[in-house]
Amino acid sequence: MATPTVAANAYASLARIMESAGGAGAKPTDLGGGQSFGDVLKNAVGSVLDSGRKSDAQTVAMASGKSNVMDVVTAVAETDVAVSTLVSVRDRMIQSYEDIMKMSI
Repeated sequence: MATPTVAANAYASLARIMESAGGAGAKPTDLGGGQSFGDVLKNAVGSVLDSGRKSDAQTVAMASGKSNVMDVVTAVAETDVAVSTLVSVRDRMIQSYEDIMKMSI
């Protein structure tokens, strides 16, 4: 299990990535009139970041005696599911990129 310091550093790194992506300049074009892929990905990463912050807040609240253990366990489980989903999407994106790179032109 990760220590609180490692988790805090991971959340801080993710927050820096999200902030730098927000000011990246040119906006990608929309495909099919909906949100662009970059916007969808940014929202998903932001959701994982928010889930992690909620989990941390619940843990701190429990340590100070202001929260129920069940709330902390639920918040940590939700964060675990969100991170696992994000990792699965990342793995699939990498696999798709590798498949495209293997295609002959």
